[in-house]
Amino acid sequence: MPPETPTAAPTDPPAPPSGPPAAPDGPPADPGDAAVLPSGPPAVPRDATAVFEEHRPLLTGVAYRMLGRVADAEDVVQEAWLRWSADDRGAVREPRAFLVRITTRLAVDRLRQVQSRRESYVGPWLPEPVVTDFGPSVPDTAERVLLSDSVSLALLVVLESLSPLERAVFVLREAFGFPYAEIAATLDRSEAAVRQLAGRARKHVDEGRPRYDVDPVQRRDLTERFLAAAASGDLEGLLALLAPDVRLVGDSGGKAKAPLRIMEDAEKIGRFLVAVSQGTEDVYDDLRFQEVNGGPALVVRVGGRVDAVFQVDVRDGRIACVYIVRNPDKLRNLRNLALG
Repeated sequence: MPPETPTAAPTDPPAPPSGPPAAPDGPPADPGDAAVLPSGPPAVPRDATAVFEEHRPLLTGVAYRMLGRVADAEDVVQEAWLRWSADDRGAVREPRAFLVRITTRLAVDRLRQVQSRRESYVGPWLPEPVVTDFGPSVPDTAERVLLSDSVSLALLVVLESLSPLERAVFVLREAFGFPYAEIAATLDRSEAAVRQLAGRARKHVDEGRPRYDVDPVQRRDLTERFLAAAASGDLEGLLALLAPDVRLVGDSGGKAKAPLRIMEDAEKIGRFLVAVSQGTEDVYDDLRFQEVNGGPALVVRVGGRVDAVFQVDVRDGRIACVYIVRNPDKLRNLRNLALG
């Protein structure tokens, strides 16, 4: 990884609109699930649209956990819509399973395409943050905790170490509780092979991110104390909150100021945070806490646009990792994304 900031990478294309697009002329690439499209845009029955919209949060949730980027996830979901709207739905007995199968296969293909792009990414790579206010749609506390954990920055970073198939199995099994038999049908693999993939994925995730039970209230409290200490220049107070092996991961893509290497020394990280926090009170015009990727985060706005997202990962009552996202391409459309 270079010590200096190289030329910024080209800006990614904007995310497509969220509604179902009209079906284009000609056939799409065939993943084994879609029928050939007739020439001209056929009318889509209203009930087909309603069924797809019912499952859109689930499909978006699968695609985002697979890809870690909103635009890529929405591209996949809209391609799934094209195939759903063009297919012979009369032969589909279980629309949910059918749509998940299409979306997962498309996400696996897309992940293979974007992996080379991430290898040339400037500096550390973090997922695109999303606001995750599950609200009344997820009233069950246990389910809320599971969903929050499955979109956390820490977990999504570890999932980058998995193969596309391992990641698909992990997401479908761990985040959504799909049975192995259904995952096997989705990926066109034997159930025994899927169980092996699940075991390897679980091992990699546990090695990269051991599980800790963190009280959300404690995490919010530590986050507030951490930011207050950094803003006031209280280095001693800041060091008391940081774990000895704390890490700081900054993602700018070479397009904003942020460390181009992962920082791993508590005192260096403390001094860095104190230094960058000084004299910023008059620069930031809006600082607010929001639930981002399942946990509390500080969202910083300058001139009406999101300039940075700060979030911490907590272990044994201390801060184990600090995440800073400053790549403007990842912050331009920060919003609540329905991730079933």
